[in-house]
Amino acid sequence: METADGEASVAASGGPVVRAGVPEGCEAQVAALYWEAFGRKLAPALGPPDVGRAFLATHLQHDRGVTAHAGGAVVGVAGYQLGGRGLTGGGAADVLAAYGLLRGLPRLALLALLERAPQAGELVMDGIAVDAAHRGTGIGSLLLREIAAVAADHGCERVRLDVIDVNPRARALYERHGYTAVHTERTPYLRRLLGFGAVTTMHRPVTSADTRQPGGTR
Repeated sequence: METADGEASVAASGGPVVRAGVPEGCEAQVAALYWEAFGRKLAPALGPPDVGRAFLATHLQHDRGVTAHAGGAVVGVAGYQLGGRGLTGGGAADVLAAYGLLRGLPRLALLALLERAPQAGELVMDGIAVDAAHRGTGIGSLLLREIAAVAADHGCERVRLDVIDVNPRARALYERHGYTAVHTERTPYLRRLLGFGAVTTMHRPVTSADTRQPGGTR
């Protein structure tokens, strides 16, 4: 996590402040960021956009994300899965309640294709999104460092994520932060439906440098 001193210095310089969790009242902002970043992938399961954003906002798990704040708004978010829960919550009953039985059942099948459950000792980062006006300012790097600190807090040995073949900039960012590719799954059957044809799994070990020191610093 960002240190207490680090947060103060960043705030004083007018830059973003990164913290664990999604604050109450920020659900719609986080849902909008997520939909902007992943709407192409989520739309077949949760669209149309207004319904999908509302579903995400309603079922957010506040303690399964890290957020970047600037100018009184959430400008970046990274969600993760740990302990059987992820940032984008909502179970089968919630999907069926929101979309109805006939429309909901095929959506559940699509959501199952996107599911990536953590293994023992592992935190899965399942998405990172930064507001378009704040891209290129280092927020993505801040969020990734925060994710690593959360993993260390929970005694995880590694962080895992998946990156799709049509997002080379994200993969380059992950590689700069110590993630290495371990497996690529070809998914040509998803290209027309979800917009990508391959998914690469990347791992990053959690090290002592990620561990918080007394007082909340690293």
